Amino acid sequence: MLDNVIIGQYIPGRSVIHKMDPRAKLLSIFLFIFVVFLANNWLTYVLLGIFAAGAMLSSQVSLRYIYKGLKPIFLIVIFTFILHIVMTKQGDVIYHLGWLKIYEGGLKQGVFISLRLVYLVVITSLLTLTTTPIDITDGLEYLLSPFKKIKLPVHEFALMMSISLRFIPTLLQETEKIMKAQMARGAEFTTGPIKERVKAFVPLLVPLFISSFKRAEDLALAMEARGYRGGEGRTRLRILEWRFRDTASLLILLALAVVLFVFRTH
Repeated sequence: MLDNVIIGQYIPGRSVIHKMDPRAKLLSIFLFIFVVFLANNWLTYVLLGIFAAGAMLSSQVSLRYIYKGLKPIFLIVIFTFILHIVMTKQGDVIYHLGWLKIYEGGLKQGVFISLRLVYLVVITSLLTLTTTPIDITDGLEYLLSPFKKIKLPVHEFALMMSISLRFIPTLLQETEKIMKAQMARGAEFTTGPIKERVKAFVPLLVPLFISSFKRAEDLALAMEARGYRGGEGRTRLRILEWRFRDTASLLILLALAVVLFVFRTH
């Protein structure tokens, strides 16, 4: 299952999304998170779905690969859907079996919240799938640069975020390797009572923490050995360029926000 996690992965390509300025992609993600909460009826969720599908096709990332990345959140989506069906009691009863009553409002709310989760994961995954860690660092540092006036360590924060995203796949590979080693010694992670499964994860976490700290120490030593001294006076190999497509992407999102706002009131 860990192989299916695509957060932090980068897929090289030459699509429109790949060529966008990382600042525009980061702003688009923040704006989309706001826009997705404007949807409140079937039409607005369909429009959001069309936008998400268009973004996926424009990225030229394999749809099968994106689907594989969605698998780990399916359990969360299904749990959220069931929770809303059971807990929400609005509208007419459309199904009645013993104590279980499914209301029209609960079914609709479960579908809406599940779609919202899927859209958010898809769009945010496209950021790391189409942007290199160094571009994410540069984009974040530029967007946060106003905070330098109040002495915030913007460069260090952006670098920390980039390294965290970059090492997610590495940590997942390390976790899987340790799990296989523990399973070879008789540990059971997928069968047995929940209490026993939780206890089985303790021997997994200890070596994972030790490995993570060792990797962080090696990275710090390597950066010091290369003379890294933070962002002060540091030059860049590639200067970010804001182009028309970056402005157009933000305008499309703003137009989508206006349309959703209009349709949510009808």
